[in-house]
Amino acid sequence: MTARVRAVGVRETREGRRRAGLLTAAGALLLAGVTACGGGTSNGSRSGGFHPVKQTGGTLTVWVDSSRLAAAKLYQQQNPSVKMDIVTYDGDANGSNYLRTKVSLFNRTRKGWPDVVFSSQNNETTWAVDAGFAAPLNKGLIPAATLAGWSKGANDPCTVNGTQYCLRNDLAQTVLWYNSALMKQWDYQVPTTWEEYEALGKKVAAEHPGYLVGSAGDTFTPEIYMWSGKCGANQITAPKAVTVDTSSANCTRMASLLDTLITNKTLSKSSVFSSDFDKNAANRLLMMPGPSWYGGALFEGTFKTPAHQIAVAPMPQWAGDSSPAVGNVGGGTWLLSAHSANLKAATAFMTWVTTSNDYQGKVAPGYPAYAPAAKAWLANQNASGYFAGDIAASLQAAADQVWPGWGYGQFSQEAVWAAAITPGLTAGKTITSLLPAWKSAIVNYAGADGYKVTK
Repeated sequence: MTARVRAVGVRETREGRRRAGLLTAAGALLLAGVTACGGGTSNGSRSGGFHPVKQTGGTLTVWVDSSRLAAAKLYQQQNPSVKMDIVTYDGDANGSNYLRTKVSLFNRTRKGWPDVVFSSQNNETTWAVDAGFAAPLNKGLIPAATLAGWSKGANDPCTVNGTQYCLRNDLAQTVLWYNSALMKQWDYQVPTTWEEYEALGKKVAAEHPGYLVGSAGDTFTPEIYMWSGKCGANQITAPKAVTVDTSSANCTRMASLLDTLITNKTLSKSSVFSSDFDKNAANRLLMMPGPSWYGGALFEGTFKTPAHQIAVAPMPQWAGDSSPAVGNVGGGTWLLSAHSANLKAATAFMTWVTTSNDYQGKVAPGYPAYAPAAKAWLANQNASGYFAGDIAASLQAAADQVWPGWGYGQFSQEAVWAAAITPGLTAGKTITSLLPAWKSAIVNYAGADGYKVTK
């Protein structure tokens, strides 16, 4: 059967920085504990139990962004008996809130909800649960044995008060990307601590001026450096509570490190997606801390770095810290509608799209959140012959090391950084001097979204 494919909503926005990287379909699930009841509205997201609407089956409506369209089409190809309506939208890229707006409309009109939806955001549960949209997956919809297969902490942003409302599609754990050819040529050692990283940055400034050890020019800079450095600026302690502390030692010493390397010009202030960076910096990178998708999206895709040069090492840690921590820059989630009258088909698709090697292991652009699929994905990356050496060990270890002290709030830390830090940094101010302004901005953004803020 040919699926119906259509587009809705706002114009698609480019999402490459979060996504590019580089069978057997799931059987029908026995929806244990889920029995069809009379018509009406399911309200499992907010009440003590999940009460699905009458299960009538029919067309499976799936919303995806352009990067996930291949997944939906592959599922339809492998499952021709499933009638599908595949709808493309912006995936809530750049925090567009299109999905939330549409769900609000559907809630008013009592119709129109998709059965399954993909979002490029990790914070959809901050509104989708209260809106009664997201179905509780670990309440009989998806087996516990299946849910146990995700990387450690991967589904934390999907879990509210012990109930899981979404499935993480991919991870964007941070590692240290480096040019192994230059490291060998200059007889440098790959740093394992932040102190060694800073020292090497000073050495590069003196011995090879113009070369870089990273970039601080993007709004996701805090997710690379502050998150992995265990700065407690974004501690989500409850669904609507956050603790904000930008003055701790971990915050100030990371800010100082960044200031030092910005001053000696080994840390760029340009976005890695800017034409300036591509023209003047991309071919002068010795190292760059960044997410898993940097390998394919930037080095191989945008920068066109020749093969057999780029390698991966673990993210640096503070000296003496025995608990490794990394940040996260992206990833996406799949949500199942609590209003679906086609739960059997919806959960079968949702399970397949997040766990199948046919998609996640062989086709998916980003590092799969489902651990067994990640192994297949890594094997394919290594087999491509692009990277210098095996990239699997560092990426697999980092997948389980995302620091839990930095949460996924409804407010955007990237928007906060863009408002509080980027203008001052562009004007020549230090990040250290801007930490109080950063704290104030987080407090204001969180308060505007109804969070109880502890300072």
